[in-house]
Amino acid sequence: MNQLIAFLRPSSLFNLLCSFILIILVSSSFTWAQDSFDNTTVSTSWTPEELHTVGTAASAQQLEYYIRQLADFGTRHTLSDTVSNTRGIGAARRWIKAEFEKISEECGGCLEVFYVSGIVGPQNRIPVATNVVNVVAIQRGYADPNRFVVMSGDIDSRVSDPTNGISDSPGANDNASGMAGAIEAARILSTYQFPSSIIYTGLSGEEQGLLGGKILADYAIANEWDIKGVLNNDMIGNIEGTNGVIDNKSFRIFSEPVPGNESEGSRSSRRFFGGEIDGNSRQLARFIYNATKTYIPDLKPNLIYRLDRFGRGGHHRPFNDLGYAGVRIMESNENYNRQHQDIRVENGIKYGDVVEGVDFEYAKKLTQVNAICLALLGWSPPPPTGLRIGGIVEPSTKFIWNKDENDDIVGYKIYWRETTSPVWQYEKKIDKKNFYVLKDVIIDNYLFGISSINNNGFESIQKFPSGIFR
Repeated sequence: MNQLIAFLRPSSLFNLLCSFILIILVSSSFTWAQDSFDNTTVSTSWTPEELHTVGTAASAQQLEYYIRQLADFGTRHTLSDTVSNTRGIGAARRWIKAEFEKISEECGGCLEVFYVSGIVGPQNRIPVATNVVNVVAIQRGYADPNRFVVMSGDIDSRVSDPTNGISDSPGANDNASGMAGAIEAARILSTYQFPSSIIYTGLSGEEQGLLGGKILADYAIANEWDIKGVLNNDMIGNIEGTNGVIDNKSFRIFSEPVPGNESEGSRSSRRFFGGEIDGNSRQLARFIYNATKTYIPDLKPNLIYRLDRFGRGGHHRPFNDLGYAGVRIMESNENYNRQHQDIRVENGIKYGDVVEGVDFEYAKKLTQVNAICLALLGWSPPPPTGLRIGGIVEPSTKFIWNKDENDDIVGYKIYWRETTSPVWQYEKKIDKKNFYVLKDVIIDNYLFGISSINNNGFESIQKFPSGIFR
C-alpha cells in the first residue's frame, strides 16, 4: 500500500484526489477482508424462520471424527490415567479443551474455555480421592451475558466394573456421542451472536455418581448464573435396540414433573390448583418438543414424563436438585449389549461400546435438535414474572403479571391445554400488556402457560402461573 501511495505523489490536486480515493479503496478492501474472515453474524436481524440454516449445519463426518478421537483414548474412565497424552481421561479432556479453543480461535475468541473441577472421594465408586474435571466453553451473550442455556455431554466411560479404570472402555455411544454433539453445536453456533449466553460443557464422573454435574451446578450457584435450561445429551448415536428394533426417526426427552427443591407450600397448593406436570423442566421439554416439530418435522420427539430412565440417572439431575430446568435428550432404543460392557464375544454376541455401534447420521439429527434449541433459547426473552391466574366461579380465565419495561418484548402468547394432555393444544397471541381475560375458557377445564415474545419473534419458555387472584 505504501509503495502505491508513493507512486501517486501529490504534485497536483488530481494526484492528491487519486491518493485519497486509493486509500479509501484499500481500507475498504481491508475491512471487507476482515468481515469475510470473521463470519460472525450479528444476530439482531435474525428471525425464527432463519433458524432452518442452523438445523442443516451439523455434519455427520465431523461427528464421526470427534467420536473416533474420543474412542481412541482407550478408556476415559474417571479413575484412568491423567498424565498420558494418548490414553485416559486426562488426555481426553485436554483434547476436548483444545477443540473448543480451536473453535474459539476461528470465531475471533468468542469462547471462554476453562476447567471447573473438584476433589471427590473416597466414596462409593471412588476408592481414592480424585480430581473430577469438567471442560467448559462459554459463548457470551451481547445483551444479557449472565443468562445461560447449557448443552452437556459426558467425558467419562466405563466397562462392567464401575471402578475399573484400566481396561479398554471406548464409550463410543456412552458418551462420546453426546460429547461430540456438544463440540459440534459449538462449532455451528460460534459463527453467530446471541443476546444471552450459551455454555457447551463436557462433564466427568457421570458413571461414578453424577459427580461432574454436581460440581458444575454448585459452581453455577456460586457464580449466580441465571440458567434457562440444561440440555443433557447422553447417548445420541444408537439406533438398534437390544431387541433388534431399528429406529432412526425418533428420540426421547426425559423431564421431571416439578423442581426437586420445591417448597412444601408449592406441593400443598397443587392439590387445589393443579400443575403436577408443569414444573420448569417439563416446560423446557415441551419447548424442545415444539422446536423439533417445527424445524425437523421428520424427526419424532417422545416426551417421557420421568426424571430419567426407570431407576436410573443422568447429568441433568444435579441441576434439577438445585431448582434449574434440565432434561435428558437421548436415543429411543438402547442396546444393553453395548452399554457398560467389557469388550468381548459370548455365544456369538458382540459386547462393548465401540465405534461400529454408532450411527453418525442419527447423531447428526439429535445434534441438530440441540443446535436449534440452543439458538432459540439464546434468542429468547425472559418469561413473564409474577404470573397469577384468576377466574374461580367465572365463565372466563384471567391473567395478570408484572409489567415489563423491556422494549425488546412486544407481546405475549397464552397457551392452554386439557388437563390430560401432555402438550399445549391451544394458543392466543396478545399485544404487550400485563392483564388479559381469555373469554369463554373456563379455568376448571384447562391448564395454562404464558410466554414472552421479543421484537424478532422469538419466544420464551412457557411460564406456569405461580399464584392466584380473584
